[in-house]
Amino acid sequence: MEMERKMRVWVFATFIAVAFSSCNGNNAGNQSNGELPILGNREVQEFEMEGKTVTDTVYHKIADFSFTNQEGKTITNASMQGKVYVADFFFTTCPTICPIMKTQMLRVYEKFKDEPRFQILSHTLDPVHDTPELLKDYASKIGVEDDKTWHFLSGDQEKIFEIGQTSYLTTAMADQNEPGGILHSGAFVLIDQDGHIRGVYDGTKEDQVDRLMKDIPKLLK
Repeated sequence: MEMERKMRVWVFATFIAVAFSSCNGNNAGNQSNGELPILGNREVQEFEMEGKTVTDTVYHKIADFSFTNQEGKTITNASMQGKVYVADFFFTTCPTICPIMKTQMLRVYEKFKDEPRFQILSHTLDPVHDTPELLKDYASKIGVEDDKTWHFLSGDQEKIFEIGQTSYLTTAMADQNEPGGILHSGAFVLIDQDGHIRGVYDGTKEDQVDRLMKDIPKLLK
């Protein structure tokens, strides 16, 4: 079982590394100009327009979603249209990295909480326990008094696992061998106004979160 668990983690890590490194190579020019790359798989499509062949690149994009926040409001990808946001995955009873992640995300929140074009989406991986009411209490205890900027989301667990793995390209799955019964990464994923991944940062490391806070304004401007 332990070998199987490590293999699953390795598969996810390898997939992300390959996808991101290939994209970074294609966006090397943009990075040298201070722009952030668009991460994830991409597809080049050709179509006819006015008798001419036109080439267009379709980038990886966050899939449609619908979850409930700590105030009982429905939050969808349409709610994030035109906004920059950071997404992460956690659960309130997590005994390992989640407390560190939330300490670091609070730094992001404090810096950008008055920016109307910025949001944070924290998805619970244990929605049976982490109800909207419990998440509201949790948010209040760490200093988040409303949902103007930071949404603590719950919903169907399998859908949260799915969007974490296939859209945000992070590890999120049940695993009874892990503390708390859930295996997940500490990634903070930066999403632009069009639903594209523009950066992935280790939410347990202060220097990585410092870099995230420097990158957010690049998208807001």
